[in-house]
Amino acid sequence: MQLILNDIGKRFRYEWVFRHLNYTFESGQSYAILGANGAGKSTLLQIIAGSMQPSEGRVTLQDKDGKPIADDLQYAQLSWAAPYIDLIDEFTLTEAIEFQRRFKPLLPDFDTPKLIQYLQLEASRHKSLRYFSSGMKQRVKLGLALLSQTPIVLLDEPTMNLDAAATQWYLQTVARYTQGRLLIIASNQAHEYENCQHHIYVGKASATNKS
Repeated sequence: MQLILNDIGKRFRYEWVFRHLNYTFESGQSYAILGANGAGKSTLLQIIAGSMQPSEGRVTLQDKDGKPIADDLQYAQLSWAAPYIDLIDEFTLTEAIEFQRRFKPLLPDFDTPKLIQYLQLEASRHKSLRYFSSGMKQRVKLGLALLSQTPIVLLDEPTMNLDAAATQWYLQTVARYTQGRLLIIASNQAHEYENCQHHIYVGKASATNKS
């Protein structure tokens, strides 16, 4: 599978955040989107996820045979965790996982009880998400993204609101469960993307640089 950026640009009103971004992401590889605050890391990730339209250019997702995947089918190919994505507060933890599973199955090693156990949130399985701390909610978001059976995983500032123990949990989960998948992390915290094989730098009105 390939995810291709074709001359992507984004502007808000008359100001360009970035322009002329061209890049090809490959299955089985991990990528860090880097840049200063305000450089457009989260904006680019939202464009890749399909939740925001670029001002110019196009994102194309191709299957293993090089055939484009229709826009309305791309959602099933990716999972995504970000601080600005809201959980449904009225759901309990169990209900939130069951709802997610209606659209995206979990990895083969998991069902709802096993995922709750892996999240280390057994005591809160029947608690409404509105009563979860910010760190607990972030762990739920990461668990749903990393442990859903999707070939693409997108993470934006994944350790925001996590304490030291939860950060270690995240690092172990990323290392264990993203092998063979396409992983893209937007961050300016080195520990969040320390294992990423490729670095992509975004800057105001400039193309990506790769290292």
